[in-house]
Amino acid sequence: MFFAYNRRMRPMKAIYSYSIAMLLAASCVSCSTIERARPRPSTASTVTKIDDPGETSIMRGTVGAETIILGYSDSSSPAHQPIVVRGYGLVVDLNGTGSSDIPPAIRAHMIDLMDRQGVGQMSYNAGGISPETLLNSTDTAVVIVEGVIPPASVGRLTPPSIAGRTANSIPGTIFDLRVFADPNTGTTSLEGGRLYTTDLRPGPIVVGSRQASILAKGKGSIFINPFTNPSGQSATSVNKLTGRILNGGEVMEDMPLKLMLMEPSHTRVRIVQDAVNRRFPQESGQQDATATGKSDAVIELTVPPSMRNNTEDYVQLVMHVTLRQANAESVALSTQKLLLADVDNASTAYWRWCAIGDRALPLVRELYDDPEEQPRLAALRTGAFLGDPIVGKHLRKLGTSGELGQRLEAAELMKTLPEDPRTDRTLREMLNDQDVEVRLRAYEALAERNDPLMKRTSISGKFMLDQVESDYPMIYISQSKLPRIAIFGGELSIEQPITMGAWENRLLIQDSNEHDDKIEVYYRPARGGGARILQTDKSVGEFIESLAHQPDPDDPRPGLDLTYSETVGAIHAVWNQGYLASDFKAEQDRLLAMIRRYGTLSSKTERPEFESDNSGQDAPGSLDTATTPSTRAVTPLRKSGKPATTP
Repeated sequence: MFFAYNRRMRPMKAIYSYSIAMLLAASCVSCSTIERARPRPSTASTVTKIDDPGETSIMRGTVGAETIILGYSDSSSPAHQPIVVRGYGLVVDLNGTGSSDIPPAIRAHMIDLMDRQGVGQMSYNAGGISPETLLNSTDTAVVIVEGVIPPASVGRLTPPSIAGRTANSIPGTIFDLRVFADPNTGTTSLEGGRLYTTDLRPGPIVVGSRQASILAKGKGSIFINPFTNPSGQSATSVNKLTGRILNGGEVMEDMPLKLMLMEPSHTRVRIVQDAVNRRFPQESGQQDATATGKSDAVIELTVPPSMRNNTEDYVQLVMHVTLRQANAESVALSTQKLLLADVDNASTAYWRWCAIGDRALPLVRELYDDPEEQPRLAALRTGAFLGDPIVGKHLRKLGTSGELGQRLEAAELMKTLPEDPRTDRTLREMLNDQDVEVRLRAYEALAERNDPLMKRTSISGKFMLDQVESDYPMIYISQSKLPRIAIFGGELSIEQPITMGAWENRLLIQDSNEHDDKIEVYYRPARGGGARILQTDKSVGEFIESLAHQPDPDDPRPGLDLTYSETVGAIHAVWNQGYLASDFKAEQDRLLAMIRRYGTLSSKTERPEFESDNSGQDAPGSLDTATTPSTRAVTPLRKSGKPATTP
């Protein structure tokens, strides 16, 4: 019966199927002008890759291939930009070279700022002196302060009080400041000045109610460069309206740093988060995990304490972290193959190996003697970054027998190597290299490694005085970070007989009438006070120490208590008048170049946090267009390894 039923139903089924087919055909004809919807994407991850890394891309499988990085501004870039901050400040302790001629809007802004800081109150260090009195004095000047906050900087951390005792604050990221007199005032010189605490904000400098939030503060003594150029050929055109404050800025708030997936996916967020946390596990004193997913598209990053002073490398390492660490050796091998196939991948290969860590070293070591320069340098940089003791042998060889560029690179890399007497000995040999740049790189490396044979003295907490054994006499001064004066040559002395004057004869130096091997220094302060006379040794080290030393009960030796800037100016005057048989070099000034590079901000501050808006209008500051153009520059990825500190 079933067979009979099936035979009866088969014709009906055929007729039904034919009818459905005809209806579908008619439907397709009538709807031929209607655009069809695209197929729905699969539920698998469809995250857009930066630069579309394919199967053969050296960035394949990294955090940077899955995400973009977001910093303080709402723009995104594979290399997060530093932040330029600015503000109006007050410089005091000038010798009548300041100005009371201040534009009304800026004067009102400065009075309001000083009122909020407590100027005029008896508890303040200028207690009893009103803001108006300070601004009307020719011993003060209104200045513009600029600085560059590194990416992912950390702010000041104030631990909670315990048992009623307030714990000491942990300083935020420290950076250098550039100070210059407001061109709308009549200031003639900032020499000898000291900057009061100044609020620093991102974007173009403005006054009034619509200001961005405060990111940093700055203060300190101003350093005036005595050179017209780094070689110090002349001091006739020194710009006394512009100065530096080394390590004068401090970040107050953490700079937010986030990773954003191009296409939301909770699964991919978890993969990226776990990869970063494996590479940077939570350290002691770190409140949150290094990477924390906040949504299906955003991951918040925390800078580990060990990377607080090296945030730029931290950003690079995060972006080059391999998502799946289970096959780290195979990733290191594929990176090596891609590097050998295309040497343009050298910088990316370096960061990928550094992000992998020690598990990449066996394959990296194979390239220490590679005949091609780019793969060899990428491997040597990686070995130095990871502290591989084996790499020291190859770097020491390059430092003494390589070409000029190789010797410079070797000196830069050796400063990060583990303690090894052979490495220190090689760097000391490089202090006698014929090229001055090699000698300076070797000195910087030895100073970084705290070489026990280098005589280092802190001069009244103002600067470090380093005395370096070298066959080439030279004086070298720093213009960034820690103030330093380095004396190359063991027995460098001021030549006698000597009779000279400087600073409109406020500084006079001559031979001592009592001792043949001594010199007599006469100094009259610019800010008034009695003249001082002291005798000091003709040794350059003793002479510099006497100029800057501040006598106190613990060390009552005589001294003139000059600032770092004044001490540098005095020794430069001695050299410039021919009483020092040596070279005189200054560290290259990079701060202005960084401000010009990253300071191309739009006229509208990005992501501002405004204060309460009153009825007053903004009064823009007086910055030239070279400082604040109206376009934003995009910074490409770095093409080199660790940042060099070329003097």
